Amino acid sequence: MTDPTLAEFEDAAAFLRGVITRTPLDESQHLSELLGVPVYLKLENLQRTGSFKIRGAAYRLSRLTAEERGRGVVAASAGNHAQGVAMAAQALGIPATIFMPLGVPVPKLLATRGYGAEVILEGATVETPLRLAAEFAERTGAVLIHPFDHRDIIVGQGTLGLELIEDIPDVDTVIMGIGGGGLIAGVAGSLKARAAAAGRTIRVIGVQAENSAAYPSSLAAGEPLTVATKPTIADGIAVARPGNVPFEMIRGLVDEVVTVTDDDIARALLMLLERAKQVVEPAGAVGVAAILAGKVTASGPTISVLSGGNIDPLLLQRVVAHGLAASGRYMTLRIPLPDRPGQLARVSELLAESGANVNEVLHTRHGQGLQISEVILQLSVETRGEDHRAHVIEVLTAAGFTPTVVLD
Repeated sequence: MTDPTLAEFEDAAAFLRGVITRTPLDESQHLSELLGVPVYLKLENLQRTGSFKIRGAAYRLSRLTAEERGRGVVAASAGNHAQGVAMAAQALGIPATIFMPLGVPVPKLLATRGYGAEVILEGATVETPLRLAAEFAERTGAVLIHPFDHRDIIVGQGTLGLELIEDIPDVDTVIMGIGGGGLIAGVAGSLKARAAAAGRTIRVIGVQAENSAAYPSSLAAGEPLTVATKPTIADGIAVARPGNVPFEMIRGLVDEVVTVTDDDIARALLMLLERAKQVVEPAGAVGVAAILAGKVTASGPTISVLSGGNIDPLLLQRVVAHGLAASGRYMTLRIPLPDRPGQLARVSELLAESGANVNEVLHTRHGQGLQISEVILQLSVETRGEDHRAHVIEVLTAAGFTPTVVLD
């Protein structure tokens, strides 16, 4: 397959002009100071359906023939592609069936159904829905709308790249997440084609969740490989095998692929909430996570794409708590105490003197390994960072207590 041309990306952008939202760019002073160059956030979390996926889905469906539209469409997704396909199908009057994993975030499930699609829940990860959608297409004749492994999907996603270079003409580096690869393939294709026409170059860096990173090993091998994945909060990019179509483009166009941990992602989500006032899902924050973790460098204006904002409020609550802990701003301590009056008061006094704020207290005589004369004090404490957290532990230890930090 030859790579899409600049003219193809421009034609797709012209079609999508009345379909999608032209999302804004917002400069981040905090990230600019960290990276040493101007850093901008592409707020694709504010896109219709809450992510970039509507670009590829709408363009792909627009190119179906009348006969194909009559057969209906089927897709598989952890949420964002599902919403994009469902919304585009509703606008075009095409019946849509969407397979989603059982653990899909409730807001994504409800939104997909709200756009009129029939939703079937099956499987623990998106790999099972992908297989079932392919079987459904073969059995019924419905057109399979793959989330990333199709040229039209890539061309549609690539319209985002044109917006980046139009808004920041001297952009040096673009950072974004990679799942199957459709977004970064399209953006790298459109960006580099437009830059080449102007006689310049732009670096494109992809970011994967460490627990689901198929691209580093696949790129090293020169072909798509299936990797064993582990659970990650970045469910939107948890793909075990690169797409064949985007892989070839990424191999030739993407300059670097790095990985980040779930702790890195949690810190990024917290930073985006507090400093940028943006609600972003974990998969949409991996570019910022890479900057915060020191995984990328840049020599000029840099853009990090916030690719989606569809996060379950309950997950957001857990991620914020995890992000606070990962940033040294929150910890749970477990302290064994002799069962005599004044011990709880003494610990409270020490915490107050050290400047820690207690959020929750559990005082119990029931616990594994406790002596009859012991109790366990468990405290959730707010601190001001890693140094302050270490100071609090030192103060308690110096007073004769043996605090243990309780991990998630």
